[in-house]
Formats: sequence, C-alpha cells, structure tokens
Amino acid sequence: MDEDQLRRLIPQVIGVLVRRGADFAAAEDAVQDALVEALRVWAQDPPRDPAGWLITAAWRRFVDAVRSEEARRRREGRAGEEQAVDGAGAGDDTLQLYFLCAHPALSPASAVALTLRAVGGLTTRQIAAAYLVPEATMAQRISRAKRTLAGVRFDQPGDVTHVLRVLYLVFNEGYSGDVDLAAEAIRLARQLAAVVESEEADGLLALMLLHHARRPARTTADGALVPLRDQDRSLWDTEMIAHGVAILQAALAADRLGEFQAQAAIAALHADAQSVEETDWVQIVEWYDELVRLTDSPIARLNRAVALGEAADPWAGLEALGELDAALPRHAAAAAHLHERAGDRVSAARLYAEAAERAASLPERNHLMRQAARLNTALGRAPGSGGDVTGPH
Repeated sequence: MDEDQLRRLIPQVIGVLVRRGADFAAAEDAVQDALVEALRVWAQDPPRDPAGWLITAAWRRFVDAVRSEEARRRREGRAGEEQAVDGAGAGDDTLQLYFLCAHPALSPASAVALTLRAVGGLTTRQIAAAYLVPEATMAQRISRAKRTLAGVRFDQPGDVTHVLRVLYLVFNEGYSGDVDLAAEAIRLARQLAAVVESEEADGLLALMLLHHARRPARTTADGALVPLRDQDRSLWDTEMIAHGVAILQAALAADRLGEFQAQAAIAALHADAQSVEETDWVQIVEWYDELVRLTDSPIARLNRAVALGEAADPWAGLEALGELDAALPRHAAAAAHLHERAGDRVSAARLYAEAAERAASLPERNHLMRQAARLNTALGRAPGSGGDVTGPH
C-alpha cells in the first residue's frame, strides 16, 4: 500500500475512535501517531488488514494517553461493545470530518491546515513545508484550530460550501515542498464528491481537473510564467480535460447552477479551444455574467471585463474595467493587456510596470516586468522606464 492509499483510510479511522468515545482532537493526534508508525513498519511488514491495523494502533495510543485507569477501563469497555460497527459509517465519517475541519469558526488558514492533516493525512512537517512556514508555527496553528473545535459535536451538520472553498484554497497553492497540494486537493475533492450529493462538489472537481490539465504548459523549464494565450496546447492533458468536462456536464444537467460549476464552464471553454483566436469569448462573457449574478465578486467582474475586451473590443473591456476599484488584485495587469490590445503601447508599458510592483509572487512580478520591458524596447525606450510614462487610459 502506498502513502496515498494509506492516507485515504485516515477519516475512517478517526471516525472509529470518535465513536468509541475519544474527542476529535485526541483521536486526530492518536491517528497521526499511528500513521507515522505505519509508514515506518509497513514497508517491511505490510498488514493484511490496513484499516484494522491503524484502528488498533491509534486506539492503543489514545488509551495510553489517558492517565486514569478507571477512564481507560470505561473506554475499553465501550470499544468492545462497538467493535462490531467499526467499519460502518465510513462515508459519513469522512463527510463529518470535512465539515468539522472547514467549520466557520476557523480562519481559512486554520481550516486548510486541519483539513490537510485530519482528512488528508499529511504530517505537520509536510504541511509546514508546503506553506513555507516553520513546523512549530504550523503545529501551533493546528493546535489552536482543534481547541476552537473543542465544543463542536462530531455529528453536527455542516456546510458543503465551506468545505469546497477550503479545498479550492488548497488547490490554488499548487506545488511546494515535497507535497503537490494541487494533486492533494483533487484527491480530497474526489473523496468528497463520492460521499456527498452536490452538483457544486462535482463542479469544483471538474474545475480543478480542467485547470490541472493545463499545468505542464503554465511555466517554462526555468519557472517563468506562460500566459494562457502563449501556452503550448499540445502539452495539455486531453484525457484529464475530457474527464473534467464529463463531470461538469453531468452536474449542469441537474440545473442547480453554482459558482464552481460556472467557473468550470469557463475553464472548459478555454480548454476546448485549439487557440486563443478560436476561443468562444462571447459564451465566456455569458458565463461570467452568471458568475457575477451568483457571487457579485469583484474578481469575477474584472475577469469578465477582460473577456469582454476579447469578445467585443478592448475599449469595451476598458470601460467595464473602469467601473471597478483600481486597487483590486491584477487590475493594473488587466488594464495593461487591454490597452495593448487597443494599440496603446505607451499606457500598456506603464501599467505593466505598475502591475509588477503589486504582484503577489516573484514569478508573476518577473512576467509583468518582461511585458513592460518588451513594450519599452518596441517603443525605443530604456527598460524600466514604463513607470515614468504618461499616456491615455
């Protein structure tokens, strides 16, 4: 059994310990200890019943952590009574863990960390490495999250929407450390879709697959960003795209549209086009209209403005962009792109330079600086002078 298969058992094992009488925090700690032990010994001595081995090992660790001999006997007696139903409710346990780890009382960062540990089965070290923070910092974050949930019942109803947003946060982190968080988010989204009836869960899974299919073309060998219009589409994973589209079509057929289905529909239209010129921008604008109606998101409005600039003309896109707060993330980059499309390279160079100063990551900053330098070179000016240029907006 490989590590991914092992981690798929974690929600079931935590659920068994909670039904035996352990509280969530203690159960999660015990299962993590058992997971570490499994990774150490199974390579040489794999068990015939992996789930049973983990349940036994985790329960022993929980019992060992209970100081009172009387409390130990009481819990062990309860465990004996419930032994017959240990395997029941595994799907429900998984769903309840998703709900618990994405509880509204938690901050997004805490919900992400707890989901990766309790549902994903990652170690604190792996999560810390993925988010580029010290292991002690991540351990404190997870401990605080578990303290926040101390009074929440394991079987309390939850909100799938919160879970989906947490998984999307994980997905958007991409790859860092020794854990591929995008792939992990897809695995967790598949697991969630299997235990909950939700078109939006299917929509999120479709969206992740459609985005992930383009991953090989998103960066160069040296890590530089490649924008969608410049990507080598032969590198896209067509099988993954087809899978994502099939999941999306099934979800849309239920006629209960949600934001993740709308985003997936936009991604599917991009994935379906053989080139930027063949992209159905008119339909993309229509899907952005639906997304704005569902969410009223300023970012959705910004992306709609860019799509409108492609579907109609760049000035229409700029007019729509002008209605939005210029402090929005990537507002300057969107304006630069539309100005360049309109032939206003002077304003575009200046805006690319402004956007580079506000970039959220080094690869994005470098990409925007290259765009500014490219236009400045074409205009016959020294690289880096774009920030000093004035021109029409």
